[in-house]
Amino acid sequence: MGMDIKKNLTILQWLPNYKRTNLFGDVSAGLIVGVLLVPQGMAYAMLAGLNPIHGLYAVTLPLLVYALLGSSRQLAVGPGAMVSLLVGAGISSLSPDSYLSYLYYTITLAFLVGLIQFSMGVFKLGFVVNFLSQPVIKGFTSAAAFIIGFGQVKNLLKLSFPNSNHIQTIFSGIFSTIDQTHWLTMGIGLAGIVIIKYAKKIHPAIPGSLIAVVLSIVLVKFMGLSDKGVLVLGEVPGGLPGFSLPTFEMNIWLSLFPIALTISLVGFAESFSIGKTLQARHKNYHINANKELIALGMANISASFIRGFPVTGGLSRSAVNDQSGAKTPLSSIISAGLIILTLVFFTSYFYYLPYAILAAVIIVAVSSIVDFKGPLELWTKDRKDFYMFMVTFLGTLTMGIVLGILTGMILSLMLVIYRASRPHMAQLGRVPGTNNFRNIQRFNNLEINNDLLIVRIDGPIYFANVDYINDKINQWRKERTTPIKMIFLNMESVTSLDSTGVMTIQSWVKEWRNNDIDLYIIGAKGPVRDVLVKWHLIESIGEDHVFLDTHTASTFYEKNIDAKSLQRLGPYALQSNFKAK
Repeated sequence: MGMDIKKNLTILQWLPNYKRTNLFGDVSAGLIVGVLLVPQGMAYAMLAGLNPIHGLYAVTLPLLVYALLGSSRQLAVGPGAMVSLLVGAGISSLSPDSYLSYLYYTITLAFLVGLIQFSMGVFKLGFVVNFLSQPVIKGFTSAAAFIIGFGQVKNLLKLSFPNSNHIQTIFSGIFSTIDQTHWLTMGIGLAGIVIIKYAKKIHPAIPGSLIAVVLSIVLVKFMGLSDKGVLVLGEVPGGLPGFSLPTFEMNIWLSLFPIALTISLVGFAESFSIGKTLQARHKNYHINANKELIALGMANISASFIRGFPVTGGLSRSAVNDQSGAKTPLSSIISAGLIILTLVFFTSYFYYLPYAILAAVIIVAVSSIVDFKGPLELWTKDRKDFYMFMVTFLGTLTMGIVLGILTGMILSLMLVIYRASRPHMAQLGRVPGTNNFRNIQRFNNLEINNDLLIVRIDGPIYFANVDYINDKINQWRKERTTPIKMIFLNMESVTSLDSTGVMTIQSWVKEWRNNDIDLYIIGAKGPVRDVLVKWHLIESIGEDHVFLDTHTASTFYEKNIDAKSLQRLGPYALQSNFKAK
């Protein structure tokens, strides 16, 4: 039992062997990331449609929970731009009748996201995220970045138009109200963007967002800019978050489930890819997909108990955490401690914080998400993936965040099914003067016996692709100028065979032999041979029609000798032990 606790609580793996030499890096990184999380958390709460204080709540307990359970030692967990936008889009679509209802739905959403991620981790479903292909993720995140960025123009310029996650609606709102621009607010927002970006260029660890926050608060307070129209946060509640519980009403769960599933997958995909990148730099620990799901799931469940909202690993803060010297999750514990101190003692100082500065924090954060080089590279190297990128990108821009990512996920699955149903196949010919056989489409001047068709299948043979394989073989048969007398089915690259595949091969044997065409099976692997034996397909084909390699089969065919004389070629010529693994 003790071993199980140590296995699941990763803090018990690194804390007992903690090195004092790591302390300075962990403390400094924890303080820097904690400082970064204050404006980031507040800005992302605003993006999610919540009061900014909930962003600080979301970076207390969830950080501590992830530090206990997470397998990454540098990943900094908290609210993220994309997940916050998904929260805002998803909850808004339910049309809550009041802010309290909105908050209630958000708390329930965090719980549901955590439950989905935790369950996926327990049942070892971390591989599911692989169905979100990189072109889909990049297309979605690039479009989301556009929506997030342009959506913040209203706070940057102090315009008044409804929130939306459709780019056309946002543009319409901007252009119809641009004449209402508040120039003083715009000046503060643009100055904030310059400070944040310039600080990052000097050194990623410099908290540019905090500098912008402090300067803007001082400027607004002492120059009385709020009286001149600059919109500020106003009263920010102080103290630790109160305890909250999600609703367990099934109709609300059903309404929230699609957006919860989307956030669960997107949030995990984002966190895991960042964690893998960081782990590759250190190599002194292993990041585990299922442990990450459990850790993120518990972090999100904990967020629902303290009036928080869904959290995930963040690229910018994780990079800052790593570059500032973090070696263990102690840095996250210190960050959470700093946020708690802020909640208890310093929230009153945010009264004069301009909304334009929070907009600047968000705009700078998402500006690095847009991928311009990716689609250009895909256009030249992989058109299918380029089209997937563009469909997801345009779908997210025009149909909204939720429908966009769902479209991308469906496209990913369709592409997996399409590729699985069309395995690579090749006709083989002999390289002159050798015993090697190669693809006749890729090599010139190969020796081809007109009576013989050698087919190599690269992939499993199963229900989804047997018709394609059959059509391809028939196409190659028709292309021959003389009738085929023999087909070699090279199965060296066949990884598995299901019942539909077996029955299809049985039908081939019957059909081809009725047309005076014989069949040899070549190079089948142990698991595939086991299936052939179980289904008695070996008896149908004949043990003397199964060979280890194409050269041996070809030699047998060309010399037209029987199975007994073939055995004289050597003990490995005839593959007779079909049950060998």
